[in-house]
Amino acid sequence: MCAQQKIQFARRLDNLPPYIFGRLNAIKSARRRAGEDIIDLGMGNPNDPTPDPIIEKLCEAVRDPKNHRYSVQAEGIHNLKREVGRFYRSEYDVELDPAQEVVCTIGSKEGLSHLLLAVLEEGDVAVVPSPAFPVHTHGVRLAGGSVLSIPLGTGDKFFDDLRYAVENFDPKPKMLIVNFPHNPTALTVTLDFFKRLVPYCREQNVLLIHDFAYSHIVFDGYRAPSMLQVEGAGDVGVEFTTMSKSFNMAGWRVGFAVGHKDAVGALARIKGYFDYGLFMPVQIASIIALRHCKDEAARQAQLYQRRRDVLCQGLERIGWPVEKPQASMFAWVRIPGKYRHMSSLDFSLLLLEEANVAAAPGEAFGAGGEQYLRMALVENELRLKQAVRQIGRALDLRA
Repeated sequence: MCAQQKIQFARRLDNLPPYIFGRLNAIKSARRRAGEDIIDLGMGNPNDPTPDPIIEKLCEAVRDPKNHRYSVQAEGIHNLKREVGRFYRSEYDVELDPAQEVVCTIGSKEGLSHLLLAVLEEGDVAVVPSPAFPVHTHGVRLAGGSVLSIPLGTGDKFFDDLRYAVENFDPKPKMLIVNFPHNPTALTVTLDFFKRLVPYCREQNVLLIHDFAYSHIVFDGYRAPSMLQVEGAGDVGVEFTTMSKSFNMAGWRVGFAVGHKDAVGALARIKGYFDYGLFMPVQIASIIALRHCKDEAARQAQLYQRRRDVLCQGLERIGWPVEKPQASMFAWVRIPGKYRHMSSLDFSLLLLEEANVAAAPGEAFGAGGEQYLRMALVENELRLKQAVRQIGRALDLRA
């Protein structure tokens, strides 16, 4: 048998750290094969069903053979882009030109990754607050750029750090990526935050990217603002949204990029070389979701709110104080005092091994996430109560 040929891989792969979630997933799989019941709060993977009207429309569209062809328009069919415009008008009082300011993406993660390829040159710099969802940093690196991290925040210190980074770093940062409601920390902002941020980015000629994936997973009367509600935001920024969370369509892979005409156009252009767009029946069903399923999205948010209360109140009861998130499908919890000598990865492994509960270690989201875990609210209330009991039995949290 011939020896396998040695391949010289691209240097960009060297910039990627070991995939922490891969190690955790391997351990979870091994324990499940051994017959153990793992309560998995590690991945933000919705386990609730997609609303029936969306499924029914998908089935109807699948039966039409015309929809089995390439969609031709990699940026999305006109009717879906028009529906996105209507959605933004009704939800945020924002006017969008579907032809020039909306692109349909294969989930927001794909859209963001391809936009980074379209915008960043080798050596360009993007400012990314830490901790951050991994694609916000690694997507920049895969596109040839460099990441300049500043601490995550919403107040004066954040803006001071941002000003220092933008105005003193050489080369000057080309892009800022923000994400509210935030993954992993669930941090939220008001519209006033964007009223400060948008003019600054315009003044400094910095492209502003807002990942708005958790737009409608909000609690206690909070309403998450769209960046585009600020006058002039469309001249300086792009906002990404997704059907994954609010409509339980994670596996369907439907997202949107809206805003800056030139940036959205560049994304559409580069996508034309990479893919033929979404399966047509998925696009058609997504129109029904946006048009008729807003109440379903609101009910889903209420479900996450009840799960949040069960988990946070339960952890508090066993001696693990947790701040309740105001939005997103995650609780961002600091490692209990007795265990703070451990890294977040080691503590997540301890939780998995001793309590059969999986959580995401904060260090997977960058150095700013160390000493924290992210717990996803994807299990039902009974399972969350069981997770709390198992943690309470396995770990001495009150000492």
